[in-house]
Amino acid sequence: MKLTKKSHSCVRLEKDGRTLVLDPGGFSEEDAALGADAVLVTHEHPDHFDEGRLRTALEANPAAEIWTLKSVAERISAAFPGRVHTVGHGDTFTAAGFDVQVHGELHAVIHPDIPRVTNVGYLVDGGKLFHPGDALTVPDHPVETLMLPVMAPWNKISEVIDYVREVAPRRAYDIHDALLTDLARPIYDRQIGALGGCGHLRLAPGTSADL
Repeated sequence: MKLTKKSHSCVRLEKDGRTLVLDPGGFSEEDAALGADAVLVTHEHPDHFDEGRLRTALEANPAAEIWTLKSVAERISAAFPGRVHTVGHGDTFTAAGFDVQVHGELHAVIHPDIPRVTNVGYLVDGGKLFHPGDALTVPDHPVETLMLPVMAPWNKISEVIDYVREVAPRRAYDIHDALLTDLARPIYDRQIGALGGCGHLRLAPGTSADL
């Protein structure tokens, strides 16, 4: 499996000539979802879900499909009948040749006065990779590669470190990093790397790694 990091929380997975894209939102590149055979969206916030990017992908590939939760599906399914699938915690499905399990139900707390939206995470190919969206969901399955939401309005570095420890992956790659300045990155790299208990890695947007 080839992992390519796009900006913020968007990643592309490639295997056997097929492409799966997760969370091509408004902070990621305009063409982040282009070329996808399937797209997974974790929740409705615009840095994870951008209707224009999804429309571009589905119009470019008439066979492409989307799997997401109800709040997102309701906003785009009418334009692409039969190609948008609603999923929730505990569901399993196959998308573009990737086996996917759905974990989690709610977005992390931003502030008690802000209502929590729904959020799901996606465990790919039996734990080869887990993308939690905007929550610190711990799947009930071993994880090889954790896509780690490293910096967000709803987390702090102690929670990020404890999350890595609890999931206990072989490696963790940063996502949700558009708000993290280059000046701060060495601090996060050092502290998560030293205290997380696994390999802590970072890919620049557009670069790839083999999993």
